Amino acid sequence: MQAIIATLGYVLSPDGRQVLMLRRDTRPDDIHYGYYNGLGGKLEPDEDVIAGMRREIREESGLECGRVELAGTISWPGFGRHSENWFGFLFRVPTWSGEPRPDCPEGTLVWTDLADVLAGRVPMWPSDRHFLPLVFAEQPTVFHGVMPFVDGVATSWSWTAAG
Repeated sequence: MQAIIATLGYVLSPDGRQVLMLRRDTRPDDIHYGYYNGLGGKLEPDEDVIAGMRREIREESGLECGRVELAGTISWPGFGRHSENWFGFLFRVPTWSGEPRPDCPEGTLVWTDLADVLAGRVPMWPSDRHFLPLVFAEQPTVFHGVMPFVDGVATSWSWTAAG
């Protein structure tokens, strides 16, 4: 089965204490319904991952990315409504311009305290708690992980530092 290539970005507030999360509350049939997530989505066939990340953030939030930093990659075999194989590029977005749009088609945009995200006080996929400390580490290193899913549940998590 061919992998679905995707991006997942975390837009940080200017002081780095908050992250713009997307509360998926628009469509009850959404596999992410009720969860907070970063912004992103599937890569288009004619774009590179940075262009795809910038496009997804623009479409979902109305923001224009400044600096985009690769946090890592994750392979999610068996993830999704039909147990697809996903491969995601994860990014931090520390600089940006504009104002978050009030009418995101995917859900509600919410500035969320990073401490609450890392402490698990925000409803997210339980599996996100494994890799988000790597994304938001004080001294981040690019990582590459694999997180297999069976029946909507992560069965393991492993990763390697890039450098």
